[in-house]
Amino acid sequence: MNTIAPVRRTLTSRNEVTPTLDRVRKLNEWLNTRVVGQPILTQRLIIALLCGGHLLVEGAPGLAKTRVIKELARGVQGDFHRIQFTPDLLPSDVTGTEVFRPEDGTFHFQQGPIFHNLLLADEVNRAPAKVQSALLEGMAEHQVTQGRQTFRLPELFLVMATQNPIEQEGTYPLPEAQLDRFLMHIQVGYPPPQQELRILRIARDEILSDEATPPLVLEEKEIFEARKEISELHMADSIERYIVALVTYTRSSSIEGVEYGASPRATIALDLGCRTVAWLDGRAYVSPEDVHNVVHDVMRHRIILSFEAEAQGITADAIVDESLKMVPVP
Repeated sequence: MNTIAPVRRTLTSRNEVTPTLDRVRKLNEWLNTRVVGQPILTQRLIIALLCGGHLLVEGAPGLAKTRVIKELARGVQGDFHRIQFTPDLLPSDVTGTEVFRPEDGTFHFQQGPIFHNLLLADEVNRAPAKVQSALLEGMAEHQVTQGRQTFRLPELFLVMATQNPIEQEGTYPLPEAQLDRFLMHIQVGYPPPQQELRILRIARDEILSDEATPPLVLEEKEIFEARKEISELHMADSIERYIVALVTYTRSSSIEGVEYGASPRATIALDLGCRTVAWLDGRAYVSPEDVHNVVHDVMRHRIILSFEAEAQGITADAIVDESLKMVPVP
């Protein structure tokens, strides 16, 4: 693993906050007032934004999956687009297509919705494999190729894809190799009754008044500055080895029911995720608790179980729990 650059920031304690961190925290706090009862989802979306990664969110309808990224888009400098994935969607509906210009007899590439900064791929598993590949190639390569030309995507680029676990008829499950492209896989549940009461009142207020204005708009340069601060956090060698040990344990032949363990992308994603958690907490170092905070969301979609294990009700989360139990904490 590459050696982390020496810490050059003055962030040395829990209570010391840089201007960029202060603004990110305020945006996160505001987001939690707009999306009630889903604090993990809002935090993970902020983490994905700061890591330059993408998010796969799975949950029943009506759990604010669409709302959360729409609200985030209002508080971030950049443009937002939503694609409703359907079985009749074409790859060009995502990436763009060539348009003929009769005035000069040439073709011009018309960019598709993937060229926005924030993209919601709603019910991504309802589109056929070619469409999913077009989206995920852009996520991985940060570019779109049309014919002999290659077009770069925006430097600030975040995809949040959603899946509905209830209705499986007419869906095209994402292949494991493509799932690996997502930084984290979040499972969203129902909010508690008290939070649902707040949701009811917010929905009623929105009918009677205009939407609340974000307290600030986070600029692109601030997001890139945050990424720099996160990369400069100190991570002890013991924590690095702990991350690698957790990931490689899932590949152990001694674990029953696992066909393939987490890939090296899990190691990279775990490093990025725990660094961002520590940064949001105002610390200049990473602790084992930061690793535990994100390890399930980073690894659950990267562990491939056998058919027998799934039939017995074994889950990827259970395998992650076993790795946390078996690998010594530094």
